[in-house]
Amino acid sequence: MSDQPVHHPHPPVRQPKNPFLYVVVCASGIAGEVGKLITAAQEANWDVGVVATPQGLGFIDAEAVEAQTGYPIRSAWRAPGDPRPLPPADAIAVAPATFNTINKWAAGISDTLALGILCEAYGFGIPTAVLPYLNAAQAAHPAYCQSLDRLRGMGILIGSHEPHQPKAEGGAAPFRWEEALELLTPGRSAGE
Repeated sequence: MSDQPVHHPHPPVRQPKNPFLYVVVCASGIAGEVGKLITAAQEANWDVGVVATPQGLGFIDAEAVEAQTGYPIRSAWRAPGDPRPLPPADAIAVAPATFNTINKWAAGISDTLALGILCEAYGFGIPTAVLPYLNAAQAAHPAYCQSLDRLRGMGILIGSHEPHQPKAEGGAAPFRWEEALELLTPGRSAGE
């Protein structure tokens, strides 16, 4: 028997000491502010990992997010046999959630890792909150209301952000990142 350390090709996933929150980030102009949700979650004693849609990845500072969470951002499926880079989710927050992601998710389309995780979360019973972020022209499309109704029927917690005017640079109303935590843990305050 050798005294040499055993080399593992992939480091094991560290086990979180707190409940683990997946933050799913979609391609939106405000996605770069996702650190606000990560900070709020960490202050409320969550460990956090980020899953970005392939397009959403281009809207965030991946290096800063990974430094803040201590975990790699996931945006693509892992190869068979590769270890899971994130622990299992105890809850999921989809923020910001785009028109495209909301409609695909409600329809059961799983063509990205983020959508695959969201579609499976329902079957696993993982509490999930979604903070839509889209313009009023998109929100007027009948598919959007139908998708929200379907997600509500699945027990998904829907945030209150009002659609902004098209071409209005996201509108004047601030995005309430912390609402995701309020939906997932009603009555729980930071530090509990």
